[in-house]
Amino acid sequence: MGYKKHDKYDEHITNDLLSRYADIIDLIGEDKHREGIAKTPERAAKAIQYLTQGYHQDASQILKSALFKENYSEMVVVKDIELYSLCEHHLLPFFGKAHVAYIPNGYVVGLSKIPRVIDVFARRLQVQERMTHEILHAIEDTLKPLGVAVVIEASHMCMMMRGVQKQNSSTTTSAFTGEFRNIETRTEFLSLITANLK
Repeated sequence: MGYKKHDKYDEHITNDLLSRYADIIDLIGEDKHREGIAKTPERAAKAIQYLTQGYHQDASQILKSALFKENYSEMVVVKDIELYSLCEHHLLPFFGKAHVAYIPNGYVVGLSKIPRVIDVFARRLQVQERMTHEILHAIEDTLKPLGVAVVIEASHMCMMMRGVQKQNSSTTTSAFTGEFRNIETRTEFLSLITANLK
């Protein structure tokens, strides 16, 4: 028995994308019928749908699905969350880590929901600056915490593979609300995400 993977994709969208990818391959001078390329348009059509699935997901609903009343008002930090996204300018990947903290105000959220919220916004055509704020506002608007902090560190293939071609560069963005605008709280957060606690 052979292996068959079952992915669920909209057949009409997949076929439309497949046709366009085949045209792109043809236009760049490659033989779209060559053995190694023949199935690439279909694979690419499914890949781009997977990589942009965040357009069809609701960060607020994800957070609300695991919201618990809890009398806890200290900082909650989830750090080193892997993220992978596509630059909206060149459709090239950027990838790195996100660090998120919030100070509860009567409610806490299931810890796995924070990475899921990051994926909602990462799985879109993005710029790192906007994504940082989108993550922050989704948490702030849904949890109504005393404060939220988001820091993202990422490497951008549009800088590494083309253009300036600086392979060792990385970009850091940050956003803070509420208690995290207080320098002492912000400093505590930044020290926690840089600490190697084992």
